[in-house]
Amino acid sequence: MPKLSKKAVDRIGAGIKRFQPILASAKARDVNESDTVIIVTDLLQEVFGYDKFTEITSEHMIRGNFCNLAIKLDGTLAVLIEVKAIGLDLKDQYVKAVDYAANQGCQWVTLTNGIVWKVYKVCFSKPIEQEFVVELDLLTVNPRSANHIDLVGLLAKEGWEKAHLGEYHTQRRALSLTLGALILSDPVLEVLRREVRRLSPDVRIEREEVRSVLESEVLKREVLDGERAGSVKVETPNEAAAAPAEDPLVTSR
Repeated sequence: MPKLSKKAVDRIGAGIKRFQPILASAKARDVNESDTVIIVTDLLQEVFGYDKFTEITSEHMIRGNFCNLAIKLDGTLAVLIEVKAIGLDLKDQYVKAVDYAANQGCQWVTLTNGIVWKVYKVCFSKPIEQEFVVELDLLTVNPRSANHIDLVGLLAKEGWEKAHLGEYHTQRRALSLTLGALILSDPVLEVLRREVRRLSPDVRIEREEVRSVLESEVLKREVLDGERAGSVKVETPNEAAAAPAEDPLVTSR
């Protein structure tokens, strides 16, 4: 994960430490959505580093209603932010801004109740869809943990300016595709089949039945049907041993 500057790390760490009791108190009081928006705006400025007067706006109309907040960088819409009351459990169906974001050429939508922040990437497909990318819980963030600070930094101004979130999404997606291909490879399916037989001797199951359950009930749809899903090839041990070593300076396309 890309590293942040010391200035950004110090700001995020101090901001998280300051706002954690504020968020906990607001949750205990079950403040409403309007009050949550005020807290989120302060978080965006003091933790995430956006200028309240020039980069945070609430002017975007979606289906006759204003989206709670949006971030503009250099005059360009970077992310739409939908805010719910701090005590509300966030669900994917609460994300309403995806179509609007796509029409505006905006790739990112965030759903938050101030404590939990869920980030989605807009998929410019037909129909328009969103892909869940990352979730943060600010009450569980350790302000002294470099890994936690870097994760919060994905949503910070510095992260947007250097496209850290896009890079994080690309890496996670590549990992998901690779793991998906590994899980559905014949050697792994055979191991899983044998384990099922060992744990449940009375169950008679074939390799293709294991594959079918994994595809229909376990793996995410984008891992199976994504545009790059078919491009991941899993080699058997013999194939890997016979393959020539790659030049570390040559990048695969």
